[in-house]
Amino acid sequence: MADILSARQAGLLLPLSALPSRHGIGDMGETARALVAMLAHAGVRVWQILPLNPLGFGNSPYQPYSSFAGDPIYLSLDDLGVAAPAFRENEPRVDYEAVRAFKEPYLREAFARFQPDEAYAVFVGQAWVREYAIFATFKKHNGMRCWNEWPDAMKHYPEDPALLLDDYEEDIRYEMFLQYAFFQQWSALKEAANLAGIHVMGDIPFYVGIDSQDVWAGKANFLLDEAGQPTYIAGVPPDYFSKTGQRWGNPIYNWAHMEKTGFAFWLERLRYSSVLFDIIRIDHFRAFDTYWKIPASCPTAEIGEWVEAPGYAFFDRVREALPGATIVAEDLGDLRPEVHALRDHYGLMGMKIVQFCIQPGQPIAHTADEKENTVIYTGTHDNQTMRGYCQSRTSRERIALYRALRRSGYWFGSLPSRFVRYALDDRARLAIIPAQDLLEYDDSARLNTPGTVGSPNWEWKLAGNSALDALRRRLQWYGRMLHKTRRK
Repeated sequence: MADILSARQAGLLLPLSALPSRHGIGDMGETARALVAMLAHAGVRVWQILPLNPLGFGNSPYQPYSSFAGDPIYLSLDDLGVAAPAFRENEPRVDYEAVRAFKEPYLREAFARFQPDEAYAVFVGQAWVREYAIFATFKKHNGMRCWNEWPDAMKHYPEDPALLLDDYEEDIRYEMFLQYAFFQQWSALKEAANLAGIHVMGDIPFYVGIDSQDVWAGKANFLLDEAGQPTYIAGVPPDYFSKTGQRWGNPIYNWAHMEKTGFAFWLERLRYSSVLFDIIRIDHFRAFDTYWKIPASCPTAEIGEWVEAPGYAFFDRVREALPGATIVAEDLGDLRPEVHALRDHYGLMGMKIVQFCIQPGQPIAHTADEKENTVIYTGTHDNQTMRGYCQSRTSRERIALYRALRRSGYWFGSLPSRFVRYALDDRARLAIIPAQDLLEYDDSARLNTPGTVGSPNWEWKLAGNSALDALRRRLQWYGRMLHKTRRK
């Protein structure tokens, strides 16, 4: 951690999916490389993205089909060398189903031309690659139904691999090719970022989805019944975001079993993520201390209990196995002091959100006791945009915000831009601003509303080169602010 974030730095939060591209969704091609150059020119040193794993229920990156695989939807067709026409090039939202249908024949074309080499042999030698390819193949042959609805021979294949795969081998090879192509393109993009002085921050969901390679191939790691259904599910009780809590539906970990295995599943997740990313943000960190355990029969998250997790035993193993990992703990919400104690015991960076720091009628000013080992955001993927937040205040509240900011020395600019400067002035070691807040977009650009599923969540994207040019101009302004604030 000391090498990467030893000095105050600034970053940009922008999901890969939200970049403009020729084919309806951000990808790992030309525009992503252009963004890296823009960040480097502005002096922005961290690019934070959201999980890149295969998107599952509701197209949520936090309900992936695998903790290891990448989603082929992010593959650049241009970089694969196939001649594909433009498709939904300037759309402001991602139509995931349409993009997948468009890209599929071109991905098949690239596979037909592919010649395996030594690098490919090394990549597919990793245990998870063929395992995921079999999972994905079975899933497609079963109409994308969850694995616990498959025929028994497929459902129990990881424990009893008696099913002959001859009829599936071509599809399995195709899935392995997609994962190899993903790894090659991502590795090239990350290398370009690192050479430009940019560190990439990836994101690990704390939980995995029931409909995933992780659960199918590691059933003992989760609390499931004999039919493969969760007996308890994850979420959080009623809070700022939802009056009935958030019922995520993810299966709860069988921590007793995991501890017996030395937390092998989690360590492999972190180890592979350390290859893909320079900094790892762990979502819902508080569940390493205590997690909300909801009976699967409950329709909301209002009924449940807090259960202690083996957080210290787990992070002792992490420190031993991955001593160089740079981890950011998402420690937001109403937490008991033990969560912060766990975070600080291992020197992990926490988070704070400007929107949560604003108290009506209270001064907006920096104090001497601000924590340095922190990442500050104007908002995250779960928040309103900063402009949307300001617009949703009453006129009296907005006047109060203007006055409070002026008293703290923020005299000029719109409310959103003043809050960006406020975040940059904070003593936090890293300040990250979502692209929507730099561009001062309203809530039509909000990425996700917690407690809701499906459209329009996760669909927002920059609409073509004009939006990218606007971001370039705002990054130049951002760079000037960096020299006045983050460099101090």
